Amino acid sequence: MPQEPARHHRLLPVRPLTFSPFARSVARVATAYLVKHHMHDAMQQSAGDEFKEKLKNVDRQSESSEDEEFDGVVQADFAFFDPKPDDFHGVKTLLQSYLNYKQWDLSGFVDLILGQITVGTVVKLEDDEENGVFSIITALNLGRYKDHKCITELKEFLLNICHEKDKIGNLRSLLGVEAQKVGLLVSQCVVNLPPELLPPLYDALFDEISWATEDEPTEELRNSFRFQFYVVVSKFYKHKNANQKRSSSTDKDEAFVYIKPEDEILHKLSMWSFLFPLQTQQVATHELKNYQLTGIVMAVKAEDISSFRQQLHALINES
Repeated sequence: MPQEPARHHRLLPVRPLTFSPFARSVARVATAYLVKHHMHDAMQQSAGDEFKEKLKNVDRQSESSEDEEFDGVVQADFAFFDPKPDDFHGVKTLLQSYLNYKQWDLSGFVDLILGQITVGTVVKLEDDEENGVFSIITALNLGRYKDHKCITELKEFLLNICHEKDKIGNLRSLLGVEAQKVGLLVSQCVVNLPPELLPPLYDALFDEISWATEDEPTEELRNSFRFQFYVVVSKFYKHKNANQKRSSSTDKDEAFVYIKPEDEILHKLSMWSFLFPLQTQQVATHELKNYQLTGIVMAVKAEDISSFRQQLHALINES
């Protein structure tokens, strides 16, 4: 499979990316509060040794005014790797809260991700085998893996949390009769992953999906990557008066604050989406006192992915 040559990026000071100054400031506070816990978990895992793409000479500067621990410059060389069995614990750690801390076959889910080596990427620190997985991104065909316990439980979870009558039929269709056309887009990372990594990560994923439709050894496998839709499960901060804010422009607070910058673009491009409550600890900060961490499920047409990639590049480049 053809691969791009190694590219070298000097990463700019890391800051939350959203489409307004207010949302950026709120996300920055949330990042400062949460990052220590995510980083501690990720750093406990082991790293691999074969990379697909290097991102060298990274200058990272934390900008939190809330915690001096994040001041200064941290040198880090990140590398893109093919998923492999050694990444099991690191990937599982990143996905602990994927289904709102539900008890489900998470180990089986991780095994599916790591077993699909032609499509998917993990991000680790280069040449440091004591460090773990900082990000995982992949797309799993919901029809191809429909008989696996973890996918069955994931579908049941999604159907149980959807309480919007105008969405439940669409959701059932994507999870059922159209499942062979649907890719579950899984993207989890530590909270303060440098946003400059996002465009090449998503480019690599969608390039690999395209290659797989031509390079997989059987027609069945090639067809399994010809996605027409993507389903995304994520989370963001929702203002307690979000519904009223949609019709009012007088309040400086944003209705939504996105933890992952790509989610705002996916949300805008989605055919439909619905929210669900999360059983997670609320971030105790003044800036977020009017916000609640909320789950979101989005359905995006594959034909809109080109626009998503362009918008993601533009967002990162202008920030």
